[in-house]
Amino acid sequence: MAVNEKLLVEVLDEIRPNLQADGGDMTYIGVDDEGVVQLELTGACAGCPMSSLTLSMGIERILKEHVPGVTRVEAVNDEGSSDLYDEYAPF
Repeated sequence: MAVNEKLLVEVLDEIRPNLQADGGDMTYIGVDDEGVVQLELTGACAGCPMSSLTLSMGIERILKEHVPGVTRVEAVNDEGSSDLYDEYAPF
């Protein structure tokens, strides 16, 4: 199922103020054919030890609930390589 990018961006815009309240933010990079959403975490979120928890328990959960077709959220650092969320990886 293809992800509705307009809806995806609208939901991300609803989430964004929560990140900004803590000094962070995110940039939407894209979504692939398998429903994997790529985001770059910026500000206080970049490099934060809790960022993987923010992605999985926050952003990913909300996107899966409100945007059909989203399967996973992946953080992309500013060099363009991605760090896949792994619930068993240490912070």
